[in-house]
Amino acid sequence: MSRKVAQIALSLALPLVLLVGALVTPAGAAQAVRLQYRTSAPGATTAQAEPWFKLFNDGTTTIPLNQVVIRYYLTGTETYRFACSWAVVGCSTVTGRFVRQSGADQYLEVGFTSGALAPGANTGDLQLRFYRTDWQSFTQSDDYSYGPGTAYANWDKVTVHVNGALAWGKPHGTEPTPTITPTGPGSTGVLFDDFTYSGPSDPLLAQRGWTVRSSSGGPGVPGATWSPSAVSFPGGLLTLDSTTNGTASGTVQAELSTANRKFFEGTYGARVRFTDAPTGGPDGEHVVQTFFTITPLRFNLDPDYGELDFEYLPNGGWGEPSNILYTTSWETYQGEPWQAVNTHTEERASFAGWHDLVIQVSGGRIRYYVDGRLFADHGDIYYPETPMWIMFNQWFIDLQAATGTRTYRQQVDWLYYSKNEVVPPADVVSRVGALRAAGTAFRDTVPNS
Repeated sequence: MSRKVAQIALSLALPLVLLVGALVTPAGAAQAVRLQYRTSAPGATTAQAEPWFKLFNDGTTTIPLNQVVIRYYLTGTETYRFACSWAVVGCSTVTGRFVRQSGADQYLEVGFTSGALAPGANTGDLQLRFYRTDWQSFTQSDDYSYGPGTAYANWDKVTVHVNGALAWGKPHGTEPTPTITPTGPGSTGVLFDDFTYSGPSDPLLAQRGWTVRSSSGGPGVPGATWSPSAVSFPGGLLTLDSTTNGTASGTVQAELSTANRKFFEGTYGARVRFTDAPTGGPDGEHVVQTFFTITPLRFNLDPDYGELDFEYLPNGGWGEPSNILYTTSWETYQGEPWQAVNTHTEERASFAGWHDLVIQVSGGRIRYYVDGRLFADHGDIYYPETPMWIMFNQWFIDLQAATGTRTYRQQVDWLYYSKNEVVPPADVVSRVGALRAAGTAFRDTVPNS
């Protein structure tokens, strides 16, 4: 595997019934949320469940959709993946994750990154689906929220929550108790960023401890440029656009990093959108899309070096033929001759779309979670020894023989870190929701030393 040192949104226009922008619902204002459901896969056994929803606002105030979650309850210990097939509001704004309750109970939680629902309006179709990670058929007829109806009708076996409060439906099973305070027991500081910036030259970035990379060097294609112009923040999303025309001089890579190395034990979380295809031009580049922490290497095989990686390769690379997600924990490395001391866990599948990525660093163990699912558990000599930077970057391993300029896009919705505290993945998401509901775009109480 090559050295990994430092590491789409085609939005559909909202219909007129939806207001664009994060409008705030006044406290105590009248809200009346209603959900209609149908299925396009009515069989008792299926290769994938296909719940479709319409969300109605029968009240008198606008509801920001980023305050809304929909929960579809199912039974089974299997691991599932979520996908949005089509949505009037745009699949790019629709999120999905699976949350374990107790025993075999779990639910699919559907959320939104943007948009607003005006009084008297509805979202239109939300055509969703989920399937087992091994693509085996499963029984859906015993799922609490399942219904065989193929025409839309009000359905109270799917719940809707607004700002964490139940607004529609009848929940099933034991609801996990969210921890929504900004800090919890044991925490000694929190970093949260909603990425509300005007662009890479926004002075708030430096004031809040961020560095947009412009320096040369690795990782990636020798001679490529790291350009601040490849970093933007449309709609409050950190967006990394990496471009190549097949030449080193025509290759631009993107990176955003914390300026201070003050992150060590605790919980790291980010909502990241990986993509499989370029926004334009021919596909096939060996691109790496990342969320990671890192310590500088002072000398070859430096024992105090550390690196904890999420790395997604949509087109393969490093000898892999197609898409693969790595989690890698580093003890150290040597550049020449190459020697890597690391351990990694990987899954060969497409991870295109939005994912909640969490890393817990505590008690000698490093645990990586994807959408609430434990993906990897590393430790021993690979446990970090010193404080680290937090980074997001997108870069090219090498260049393919193709003509035309191609641009790959990675996006990040938010970043959360709690120092010296192990936070369950579901609680990370709940805390972020609470911060956003309170109108908090940025918070940093993590000490600099």
